[in-house]
Amino acid sequence: MKRAAPIILSLLLVLWPIQPTPSHAFDSIFSFGDSYIDTGNINVLGKKFSRPAYSDNSPYGQTFFHRPSGRYSDGRLIVDFLAEEFGLPFLKPYLGKKGSFRQGANFAVDGATALDPTFFKQHNLTDDVSPLSTSISSQLQWFKELKPSLCQTTKECRDYFGRSLFIVGQIEARDYIEMYPSELRLMMSYAPAIVQIIAGTVKELLDQGARTVVVSGNTPMGCLPSILTVFKLRDDNSNSSYDLNTGCIERYNILSRYHNSLLLKAVKELRVKYPDAKIIYADIYKPVLNFVRFPQRYGFTSKPLVVCCGKGGEYNWFPNAMCGSPHVTACQNPSKYLNWDGVRLTEASYRYIAKSWLKGPFADPPILDAHTN
Repeated sequence: MKRAAPIILSLLLVLWPIQPTPSHAFDSIFSFGDSYIDTGNINVLGKKFSRPAYSDNSPYGQTFFHRPSGRYSDGRLIVDFLAEEFGLPFLKPYLGKKGSFRQGANFAVDGATALDPTFFKQHNLTDDVSPLSTSISSQLQWFKELKPSLCQTTKECRDYFGRSLFIVGQIEARDYIEMYPSELRLMMSYAPAIVQIIAGTVKELLDQGARTVVVSGNTPMGCLPSILTVFKLRDDNSNSSYDLNTGCIERYNILSRYHNSLLLKAVKELRVKYPDAKIIYADIYKPVLNFVRFPQRYGFTSKPLVVCCGKGGEYNWFPNAMCGSPHVTACQNPSKYLNWDGVRLTEASYRYIAKSWLKGPFADPPILDAHTN
């Protein structure tokens, strides 16, 4: 009977449709994070500094939008599926500065970090700080700039934001990637500071009037095809480095689990301080690991670590031939793939994760339960 449970759960996630809820639970959505959530802010920044983003090129967006839409995927992201669930329009990138943001705004930027970008240079963790680099503090500042156009008085803001859904994360993956190839112990030593910044951002949003906040954990970084490829090229490639059940690099998954444990603890502490708020811990680690372990249950290819849009090597990913580059094409059926471009996921993957956050079991509490309780 125990063996049947995960199979039934997998089927429910596949078959359960995302449809607008009759109650229109939220009037708006505001999101903060990195490329897992970015709906086009990086495109605006890239043009400003004459560094066009890969997501501006085909085959990005081919599945749903049928053109590049500023999203690092073949189609919709988790935040898009959440918007659909609540009958809201897809979130516009804040930096686009177009139209009204009454129904929400997206502040997420590809490559964003929790720590300030200059932190990495000051601590000799990187030699270069790109002008495109942003942090969650920058995104929070953009939110504060937008706020006066949405509400004026404290009561008005609390009423308005109280009917909004806030999403924070994923935001930390780039922090740890910037530290590569540092030792695991060193990377783990920075985790408390990274989590503190994320928790501080959630606290700031709650103080601004937010009452429902989704806080996303980190993905299993050791399963990213980009990291797997670079690891093979540069690092110790002994079999002891890999989880034999998944093919992922165990030490980077240990790092992700450690980060997530600290973040969950911080979320629980915030719940005590803000008992009237709904602070939801959204797990992205477990669903992605399930996809890797049992890909065919979710309709994915039997080689889940192989990239759909890429070129070359064991994982179909190579640093000099990334998705969006000339002569790089996508697989014929992205819905059969977990990973889209070596870092980000396919629309099919995001759909399953969004369902698991809305209904459970990979959100504590599930978003729909948090609204009704």
